Amino acid sequence: MLFSIERESLLNHLNIIQKGLPLKTPMPILYAIKFEALQDHMILTTSNSDVAIQVVVDDPSLEIKTPGKTAIPGRYLIDIVRKVVSKNIEFALIEQNIMVIRADKSEFKLRLMDVEDYPDIDFMDLNDPLTFDPKALSNVIKETNFATSQNEKRPVLTGVDFKFLEKKLFCVATDSYRLAQKEMAFDLERDPFDLVIPNKSLDELQKILETINSPVELYINPNKVLFKFDNILFQTRLLEGSYPDTMRIIPKSFVVEIPFHKEQLLAAIDRVSLLSPKERETNVNIVKLALKENQVVEISSTNAEIGDASEEIIPSGDVKGPQIKLAFSSKYLKEALKTFHSEEVTISFSGEIKPFIITGKEDPTLLHLILPVRLD
Repeated sequence: MLFSIERESLLNHLNIIQKGLPLKTPMPILYAIKFEALQDHMILTTSNSDVAIQVVVDDPSLEIKTPGKTAIPGRYLIDIVRKVVSKNIEFALIEQNIMVIRADKSEFKLRLMDVEDYPDIDFMDLNDPLTFDPKALSNVIKETNFATSQNEKRPVLTGVDFKFLEKKLFCVATDSYRLAQKEMAFDLERDPFDLVIPNKSLDELQKILETINSPVELYINPNKVLFKFDNILFQTRLLEGSYPDTMRIIPKSFVVEIPFHKEQLLAAIDRVSLLSPKERETNVNIVKLALKENQVVEISSTNAEIGDASEEIIPSGDVKGPQIKLAFSSKYLKEALKTFHSEEVTISFSGEIKPFIITGKEDPTLLHLILPVRLD
């Protein structure tokens, strides 16, 4: 096996493929990147317990003198390619288990793993894909994935639910205390589906999507899904179990609706939460919101050990409804607000101990829900 390629091009491909390398695995062979050098292109493969990634390298600078396949320790290879400064880099296999890497005056010899031990990865694309704009899919992940649960007690909540129904895709994440929902419309007829993708897989996919401009195809298999774009295959397992019916917990009517300038509300919450106490069960900072008689909103926190903080905000428009007072996680509200592109958001309350929702004028397909905490 003998080939050479521009260092920068190889590094770009390695930055993508490394997202499939495991941090810890009972199968040491998975710490390797599988290289298959064919006549005019290479195929790189990585896999862990959640995702498998395959990248086809057909860069003009790639010159394959001797085809072959091997398994190169991934982390060491990536560190080497990052550190060397040459324009081109050459790989030569010697003694069947040593890869010589030459870059200008630098030379490295890496001991290889047995490529025959590398498991066969079946990238199944099947048919009937759902096609996304890469930026739109990236935004969906950013607007929902943060609201998934970090607690493994209910594994299905550690993923985002992708539900296709009547030409609409609903992407929902919840940790039982908050909820993020994004809708996407598709002008096509297809069978409905309901699947849950792990949050860690979506994190890695989103990082790749930021560098992609071509359409993304989603293929659905019985226990995994495949995202196909450019020269990349990104396959992830699905979470087992039934996702809760979140539609029924989203309020349909409200007693109070308050419009805010988003950045003004964000800044006020940020300042007041500096002194706010932490809620026992979730360990998040709690602040209070009170709508006064004069339709001024007061954001406050009371901490018996440290002190108090309060700030008044003038709503950005007409307030609907009577006075109301409730408490909630400042972290949850700040994270929700940051996903909106709208300059103005509306918080709609259905009661002092009932979930409230956040919507934005310029984000008609995005909704966030937060469960308040009881005031003592």
